[in-house]
Amino acid sequence: MEDAGVRRGITEAEARARLDELAASRAARTPTTVVPVQAARLTTCFCMRWGTMHNGLDLAAPLGTPILAASDGVVLRAGPASGYGNAVYIQDADGDVHIYGHMRYYDVEAGQIVHAGDLIAKVGSEGYSTGPHLHYEIHRGGQGGRPIDPQVWLADRGALI
Repeated sequence: MEDAGVRRGITEAEARARLDELAASRAARTPTTVVPVQAARLTTCFCMRWGTMHNGLDLAAPLGTPILAASDGVVLRAGPASGYGNAVYIQDADGDVHIYGHMRYYDVEAGQIVHAGDLIAKVGSEGYSTGPHLHYEIHRGGQGGRPIDPQVWLADRGALI
């Protein structure tokens, strides 16, 4: 979901420079991928819902449950986004953009490097939401890229929901 309400945090060139720094430090790090909300319940898949495509996963969890970065990356944006409430956009070293939405709080800022498993936010029910959960999307090749199934992406990297 492209949202004009989310402010651009850093330029693409700044993101690329930060990703180069990240690539230099990530080889020895483990884990490289984690499920963003531990012990969450999958309530909506990457699938058709109410006649339209739901481009992410909805992971229900109690208010305030920690949200973790699924992979290493650089924060592109963090802040209010009308449909998502509060949203965090993180670009990974492969260029894919991970979108985390409906958070009550977020603990990162544009330009920050995060590693898989780092606390980035807490579950909320902000924006267009039916209850406390994380909405998690991945866009292949950048924010304007093709949405892909996060559950498959995670499973391919050994992180199972």
